[in-house]
Amino acid sequence: MKKFVLEIEGMHCASCASNAERSLKKVKGVTEARVNVLTKKGYVNCDDCVTEKQIEDAISRPGYKLTDLEEASKMNMTPKEHEKMSELGHDHHHGKVEDSETNMWKKKMIFAWVFTIPIVVSMLLENILGINILGTYSKEIMLVIIFPVIFIFGYDTIKSGIKGFTSLYFNMDSLIALGTLIAYLTGIVSYFVEITSYLGVSSMIMAFFLTGKYIEFRARGQATKEIKKLLEIGAKEAVVVRGKKEMTIPISEVVVGDILVVKPGEKIPIDGVIVRGESAVDESMMSGESIPVDKKIGDLVIGATINQEGILYIKATKVGKDTFLSNIIRLVEEAQGTKIPIQELADKITRIFVPAILLISVATFIGWTIFTNVSRALEVAISVLVIACPCALGLATPTALMVGSSMGSKKGILIRKGEAIQTMKEVKIIAFDKTGTITLGKPQVQEMYSITDEKYLLNIAGSLEKLSEHPLAKSIVLKANLKKYLVVKNFKIIRGKGVEGKINGKNVFIGNVSLMKEKGINLVLLTKKITEFENKAYSLMIVVEGKKAIGLFGVADSIKEDSVNTIKRLNSQGFETVMITGDNQRTAEVIAKQVGITRVIANVLPEEKENKVKELQLKGFVAFVGDGVNDAPSLKQANVGIAMGSGSDIAIESGDIVLVGGKISNVVSAINLSKATFRKIKQNLFWAFAYNSVAIPLAIVGILPPVVAEIAMALSSITVVTNANLLRNQSI
Repeated sequence: MKKFVLEIEGMHCASCASNAERSLKKVKGVTEARVNVLTKKGYVNCDDCVTEKQIEDAISRPGYKLTDLEEASKMNMTPKEHEKMSELGHDHHHGKVEDSETNMWKKKMIFAWVFTIPIVVSMLLENILGINILGTYSKEIMLVIIFPVIFIFGYDTIKSGIKGFTSLYFNMDSLIALGTLIAYLTGIVSYFVEITSYLGVSSMIMAFFLTGKYIEFRARGQATKEIKKLLEIGAKEAVVVRGKKEMTIPISEVVVGDILVVKPGEKIPIDGVIVRGESAVDESMMSGESIPVDKKIGDLVIGATINQEGILYIKATKVGKDTFLSNIIRLVEEAQGTKIPIQELADKITRIFVPAILLISVATFIGWTIFTNVSRALEVAISVLVIACPCALGLATPTALMVGSSMGSKKGILIRKGEAIQTMKEVKIIAFDKTGTITLGKPQVQEMYSITDEKYLLNIAGSLEKLSEHPLAKSIVLKANLKKYLVVKNFKIIRGKGVEGKINGKNVFIGNVSLMKEKGINLVLLTKKITEFENKAYSLMIVVEGKKAIGLFGVADSIKEDSVNTIKRLNSQGFETVMITGDNQRTAEVIAKQVGITRVIANVLPEEKENKVKELQLKGFVAFVGDGVNDAPSLKQANVGIAMGSGSDIAIESGDIVLVGGKISNVVSAINLSKATFRKIKQNLFWAFAYNSVAIPLAIVGILPPVVAEIAMALSSITVVTNANLLRNQSI
């Protein structure tokens, strides 16, 4: 199997996207095709036998143009190739193309009204005051003035509409083209047959249509503004060390392994690791967290984040489309191209909408001809053609999804699969992994007790544990924070129990109670503290010098600072919170009690977590929150998988939703965002269905004249897109 990412030109409405999808799905070997009219992108999953030529032919069949085609498996490119793709792809599509399209519709609208307004004025004067300012040749003058409105400024619409008829891939342009052409032709036919001329109406229909398109495209631009901001925040240049010199080069020329110099206040150009220097880095663009993060040698940094204090020397580890920022943009764009179950009904209706309206329009014309006359029948039939709006139906879901996913990206919430938005409203149980999700996943010394001098205890323990790689040992070294370590001889690791060595000629042991019993150490002076630490579910690290116990460390994984408030908020919203962990029951219950989780499932092996999620699903829909590594099966099994991401591992394929910065508080934000987005989708679909259900019958019975019908049609699409943008006012 392979996957193509397409950029498509020439799509104007939701019916266009539906037509492109339908044509792609007809290609033998294509298993899935998704096209988004807002982003002008398509995503195709297909067998290896499918060629790029077949994809291109499928796009051109309904009348669209494939401007770029990229195989997902070949997305890792050289910097030069990335620069080219930036010009032709993301930057071009989201910036220049979108702005130029909006400007194109603006120019068409202005010129159309320049020619149409004199027609409107002459019609008003003639109908109200009986004054014919165009004189004897008014019809001929109108034919000439209106011609550029329809066949020059409306050329693309007419061309697209006619292509719909010739290829049988009908779209919104097909209805507008037919309506305006019929109205224009009445002016010519009226020379030979006694029939009312709707020349002025044809001009006004096209002018209002172009106006509606301009306003709609401006609103669409608002829907994608967060993606544009993401594209703009990347650094354009980088200072690199080449030889012994520092030089400024374009970001596209940075290669893996380059050493970059970043001064205070500058953007970090590319993903990398610090090899020299310390600083605080503003990573708000990644996590939504405004507090800068302290960075030192060996720490990873992300391109487009901002160095706050000291000078950093960074070794580039990722360039081009491998970078964090590029992955963010790719994931958000793919999410905006996904579909949710509620959209299926709208898509089915959109596919048959235009052919159905054409048949209804013909039936309306025949009916009115029988009972009135051809002139009146044409007027009503034109109204039916131009008032019907499949665009409102087709735009209802993708616009809301686009705004919602863009909002989420600002806070470090990536909605990878659109269906999670609809499923989230059914979730009753939120299940959490413990380590790395509720806790930091890094053991730390929580408490210590010294029988002798505390400084001496830290000196002895820190020096001995410095030679061990065990996570518990590292926690003691971090706690000791020694500038100079004591000399250790005969160091030895006692597997599963502790370490031993000689310091200042004395035997020193650090380990658990089992090791102390094995060595025959008297722990009577520590009995009370050992019991106290065990009750707090600490891992015990007893320090012995010679044959005498001199102190005790209580080590445990620290709870994330926002865990307590997050669980409290989820409980208050009526969710049942559950912890599924491989830890022992006592440790799990202590952690659960501290954060407020109502149910604990402990002693669970990694391979058993998935089954525990299945058991929970017997009670209702489950969202599982995990770190996306050993939790992958559980994330897949859950109705909604929420993966805790990080800058170094953003492309977590297991989660439906990815929390980029690993902030557990974003679980609540993700739920609130999903619910708010789905509400907007339902509102948009309700408006679209309601509009068409009311407007089409009114046009059929002759209540709405063609010009009013066209205004109503334009407003329906604008309303849906504007309503989706109101989602930005929601607090998540």
